Amino acid sequence: MNKRRFIIPPVSLPVLLLMFFIFLAVFIVFSSIVMAAFEKLGIPPEVAYALFLFALLGSFINIPIAEEVSYEPIVTLREVRFFGISYPVPYFDWAEKRVIIAINVGGALVPLSIVLYEIFRLLYFGQFGLLFNTILATLVAALFSHAFARPVRGLGIAMPIFLPPLIAIILGWLLGDGNPNLVAYVSGTMGVLIGADLMNWNRIKNLGAPMVSIGGAGTFDGIFLAGIIAVLLV
Repeated sequence: MNKRRFIIPPVSLPVLLLMFFIFLAVFIVFSSIVMAAFEKLGIPPEVAYALFLFALLGSFINIPIAEEVSYEPIVTLREVRFFGISYPVPYFDWAEKRVIIAINVGGALVPLSIVLYEIFRLLYFGQFGLLFNTILATLVAALFSHAFARPVRGLGIAMPIFLPPLIAIILGWLLGDGNPNLVAYVSGTMGVLIGADLMNWNRIKNLGAPMVSIGGAGTFDGIFLAGIIAVLLV
């Protein structure tokens, strides 16, 4: 007697096609948003699209930049004998744990490269007043980000998602000096990178993870999104 085996796919073909078209639509909309933000910064379309693809693919690449050592308490039991009777006694021991700190290409290095490009352009055209305002706005944004950022064990550095773009928008209006988009992007991006990540460097190693990646969420990381949202909303 012949038995036929039927392989039932985990997802039916119509559902799979629907998921594909939803993903495609989200990709097109998100890429259009990012391209619009880059265009406001004066980046040529072909360069902007290359940066977006590089950020997207770079989301999967983490480059180790440092190694930290943290010591965590471990509760163990020790037997103590008293008149022939064993008693379990808990005690604390300290275990050495090494934590690798990495930087994500798409979530941190690409936004940083755009910031450096804009700064060099200000220097090239001699816009030192706007450069001073941009640095001042970045410092203010970094202080705000540091004040609201909270290291969460097992999660990372957490902060309200709309706070950095909101602060960057206000700083762009106040210190824009004819180019609020530039000030908003640089302060939004660098404010999160400096205030939330770099200023919490000593606390990152105690997050309970073997590796911590700065900008590790890629194009959906706070460093990347803060500048994009700020530019679009200015």
